[in-house]
Parts: sequence; C-alpha cells; structure tokens
Amino acid sequence: MEIAFDTSAPDGEVSREPLTILIVDDDRGVLNGLTELLEEEGYKVATAIDGLDALRQLRGGLRPCVILLDLMMPVMDGWDFRHEQMKDQVLSDIPVVVITAAGFSEASVKAQFGDIEFVPKPPPGSSLLDAIRRRCGEPTH
Repeated sequence: MEIAFDTSAPDGEVSREPLTILIVDDDRGVLNGLTELLEEEGYKVATAIDGLDALRQLRGGLRPCVILLDLMMPVMDGWDFRHEQMKDQVLSDIPVVVITAAGFSEASVKAQFGDIEFVPKPPPGSSLLDAIRRRCGEPTH
C-alpha cells in the first residue's frame, strides 16, 4: 500500500505525517497482521517488502512518524536500509523501531543503529504499541 502525502512544512522543512507508520518486512503475514492491528488502533499504514522498497517510498515523499523495521530481508536487509537512511539528511531523523525474531540482542542492534527502539517478534504484550505511541502519539478515535 502506498500513501501520498504533502510533505512541505510552512518553513520549507520536511514534515512527518503524525499518525503514519511504515512497516518494512518481507513476511506478508507479519505485514498484514501489523497493518490490521495498527489500523484498528487508528494509525495509517504504509508497507514495504524490503529496505530498497522502503527507501523508494521515502525518497518519493512518504514521511511516516516511525518506521517498523525487520532486520532479515532479501534484496536490502534492515542493516543496509538503516545505513542508507542515516546517510540521507532528509530521512535520517525518522525514528526507527526494530522488530526482529532473528535473535539479535538489543544492545548489539543499538550499538550499530544508534537511537532506536527494539521490540522482539512476536512483540510481548503492548510493547510495540507503547513504542509507537512514544514516537507518534496516540490517535483519537
């Protein structure tokens, strides 16, 4: 799903869409499940099947309030995506929540990714929604 946004702010800077989340994961079941959950919570959702697809959408104007990023994907994995994101001055300030079942420790991911949140797959309890609310706020229903 692609969502078009007006990304211009009054002062000429790029603005983020406050309740839009970009999910980057190659597992269609995860994409569908998270999309359903987040839309029920009142968020708008865009999806990408790998890091390259995510970069294409972001460079095309998508400005989510947060990116939910899997690490292990074909074409461009989460590590390479984050590296490219951090090199891009326009995209580097978009917050990232890493969601992975790959068995990486939170400390090792943060050491390489910097200021991110880390949530294991499947997310325990409300930890994923809590991480999203910290970055995006809570929708009004």
